[in-house]
Amino acid sequence: MGSQPGNGILRTPFLKIKGAALLMCENEKVCSCFGHFDVEITRELEERTSEEIDRAIADGFRTFLFGGRSDFDSLVYDLVSKKRAELPELGIKRVFCFPLEKHLRKPPVWFEKKEYESIECPMKEFDWWYTSIYYRNCAMIAQSDLVLFYVKESENSGAYKAYEYAVKSHKNFINFAPGGVKKNHKPLSARSFPERF
Repeated sequence: MGSQPGNGILRTPFLKIKGAALLMCENEKVCSCFGHFDVEITRELEERTSEEIDRAIADGFRTFLFGGRSDFDSLVYDLVSKKRAELPELGIKRVFCFPLEKHLRKPPVWFEKKEYESIECPMKEFDWWYTSIYYRNCAMIAQSDLVLFYVKESENSGAYKAYEYAVKSHKNFINFAPGGVKKNHKPLSARSFPERF
């Protein structure tokens, strides 16, 4: 399933991408994940993350957005892939989101070729690589009903900036980092996951 350009909109069977927002064609719940590049994957982190993915899937989440190269992204990808294999009838989708449209035509050397149901670019081109990553992250978060983080406070971190955007956007989120960011760490709506904060 590849994307095909047409009138400024990239098309796939279940996503349309235009400007800085993903627009779902189906009414399904979306989850994205962000984390620092180097994360120590402990048994406890793996178990906690697996539990939350199980809860998300039980709650109707079927699309999982990925965009980074962090150890945490890899952990979430592996756990979602395992659930997808165990429960094929659910139609769980793994979507990789590139920060630049040109990557759809020629993936960069850093792109780890894994199995994804779709590969997308959720926003317009930007002049600078880091700017495009920030706006890609914002577009992914805007589309998400739940965001999984492994983030500690670090103003220059892309994962931390994504966390700040999720908080400002009143998104449901879970931060798995021990001693992780506490700022604005509260239930955001009646449908949030307070026991996980």
